[in-house]
Amino acid sequence: MSLLQPYFQQCPSAFTPAFSIPSPSPSFFISVSKRSFISCCSSQSQTTVVNGKIDSKIVERDEIRFGLPSKGRMAADTLDLLKDCQLSVKQVNPRQYVAQIPQLSNVEVWFQRPKDIVRKLLSGDLDLGIVGLDTVSEYGQGNEDLIIVHDALEYGDCRLSLAIPKYGIFENVNSLKELAQMTQWTVEKPLRVATGFTYLGPKFMKENGLKHVIFSTADGALEAAPAMGIADAILDLVSSGTTLKENNLKEIEGGVVLESQAVLVASRKALIQRKGALDTTHEILERFEAHLRALGQFTVQIFMILILWFSFPFPSCILPVYMCFLWQVTANMRGSSAEEVAERVLSQPSLAGLQGPTVSPVFCKRDGKVAADYYAIVICVPKKALYKSVRQLRAIGGSGVLISPLTYIFDEETPRWRELLSKLGL
Repeated sequence: MSLLQPYFQQCPSAFTPAFSIPSPSPSFFISVSKRSFISCCSSQSQTTVVNGKIDSKIVERDEIRFGLPSKGRMAADTLDLLKDCQLSVKQVNPRQYVAQIPQLSNVEVWFQRPKDIVRKLLSGDLDLGIVGLDTVSEYGQGNEDLIIVHDALEYGDCRLSLAIPKYGIFENVNSLKELAQMTQWTVEKPLRVATGFTYLGPKFMKENGLKHVIFSTADGALEAAPAMGIADAILDLVSSGTTLKENNLKEIEGGVVLESQAVLVASRKALIQRKGALDTTHEILERFEAHLRALGQFTVQIFMILILWFSFPFPSCILPVYMCFLWQVTANMRGSSAEEVAERVLSQPSLAGLQGPTVSPVFCKRDGKVAADYYAIVICVPKKALYKSVRQLRAIGGSGVLISPLTYIFDEETPRWRELLSKLGL
């Protein structure tokens, strides 16, 4: 017997007409927009049904299709990330939806709406894509063909959260548990939730024991729905929460459905079956990982002098220039050997670097003899620990530090690549 037994619910014109789908529990109803069942599918994918399951086989083509968001902040941040990773997107005409990445000659970029990226990954029309985790979760609906290759691209941060009014019957309701325990919600009068997330919303409510709930889909600003009497609560993406506060709405404890940010997602079938797709994904992943790992890190280069450089016999004509240069890169520190200097550096908790400091002798010629009068120390420290690290350097005798930002940090092999191979069974 089909679970789809629709009946129409009267909704205000601001909302899409909706119908309810009874879940296995007769008192739990899900309101879903009729448009949720309308989808545009390309004819390129070959789809068959085997033992009741859909089995899509990818269509042969030479290029690897990479879907990117077409508009908004997510689109701009995605292009910035690719540029920072030396994968700049070249678009001949800004009105065109197809572009190229010169460094990846076999990749064809397609600008699409985020939800269409997910749909086309599933249909086989795209092989890779960058979207928010919320979009993957809502439109992918747990489909095993979607693989999250990188789950933290460090932008597009938001959360899918339930919000209720600060006033009226909700004034003293501050948690999901308290909301569920309200006696107002019955089969005849369920909790009305306005949302665009008609998959994640009902799933979350059911998992958290809210039985009498009905969902209505809406486009545009959901924050107005409770004030207009259209809904009791909203389920929407929240960044700072300012818009909620300005509309007298509040988030509640336990009401966060999903923490989201931009992710790199791929089609499992494409990675396994399409020639070059896995190698290209490997390169993109390596570039992302190296760049993102370097964010917030600084290289600290310290020249630790074993004897006071003021005793160096510099010509007076170049001394001012040399002193200016040394002010940035030298630190007056006495030491008997590289090991002794390294031991002092490692005695400070913020100066260990990624794997430890690099200590190298710096040679100069004095009195006709070549000698290592000082050492160059190179370490990496997190941005948030930069000032603390400088203070620790001063504590062990360092005085001149050159700080430069890192662009990439490449590991021997990125852990996410090993995880991807494991997911693919390779």
